[in-house]
Amino acid sequence: MRIATWNVNSIRTRVGRVVDYLVRDDIDVLAMQEIKCRPDQFPVAAFEDAGYQVVAHGLNQWNGVAFASRHKMTDITTAFDGMPGFGKAVKGQETVQGTGPNGLPQEARALGVTVGELRLWSLYVPNGRALDNPHYEYKLEWLQALRQQMHAWLAADPHLPLALMGDWNIAPTAADMGDPAFIPGASTHVSERERAEFAKFTDVLTDVVRPHQPHGYSFWDYQAAKFERNLGMRIDFIFGSDSFTDAVTNGYIAAEEREGAGPSDHVPVVCDLDLDLLEAAWEEEDSPMLWA
Repeated sequence: MRIATWNVNSIRTRVGRVVDYLVRDDIDVLAMQEIKCRPDQFPVAAFEDAGYQVVAHGLNQWNGVAFASRHKMTDITTAFDGMPGFGKAVKGQETVQGTGPNGLPQEARALGVTVGELRLWSLYVPNGRALDNPHYEYKLEWLQALRQQMHAWLAADPHLPLALMGDWNIAPTAADMGDPAFIPGASTHVSERERAEFAKFTDVLTDVVRPHQPHGYSFWDYQAAKFERNLGMRIDFIFGSDSFTDAVTNGYIAAEEREGAGPSDHVPVVCDLDLDLLEAAWEEEDSPMLWA
């Protein structure tokens, strides 16, 4: 099974590119971020014509997350427990938009689905905007709540094949940041507090792509020919639990998708899974102990 994550930066603008990529690279499940539309505005027909089901969560022309899958999706969840909110409620979306424990309306930044035995999340972590902006504290609170929920999921089922995928808006190391406009101590994405929160996930989950492609970026700003100059950053990730990671056989960044007409500023990040390895691990865990 081939699973990918991609901040598409407006699915209605790039539906042709996205569907073409899915078919060409033989993607089974795609997690999307920044779809910038409501579910009723999502171009579902183009995906269905290519053999994909779609689940989308969006409130307006900002944010939004979605999945496209060749396989049935169940247990659809549009927020995780404890997810904080921010800003003002979206007019006309009162019955859809949840409220965070901080009393503020939740944005469309998280979508969970189950595909077979896999529990997958498409995540669009808040940007942060600036170190002195309220959005920065919101970003940290959002990550803290996600981490607490991750621990709860794995405490309930230590063998859960879980993947947290998406645009994390953090470049965790110096090797992940090639854009000189971002300065440690002065900019978001590279601040000490953001990187510290990111590192807490890696205590439990594994970046399943890094072992297979240790270098390369997943985002290049449109301005100043940054893609042509390779002034990018690595901020899109697939994190897997132990059970998920044990089934991963390959991973890569599809940087070529930043080329051509009308690309997103992000590119797909992809991993391959051997589901037989997943089943073998479960069988081994469930085998009776033999005594000599």
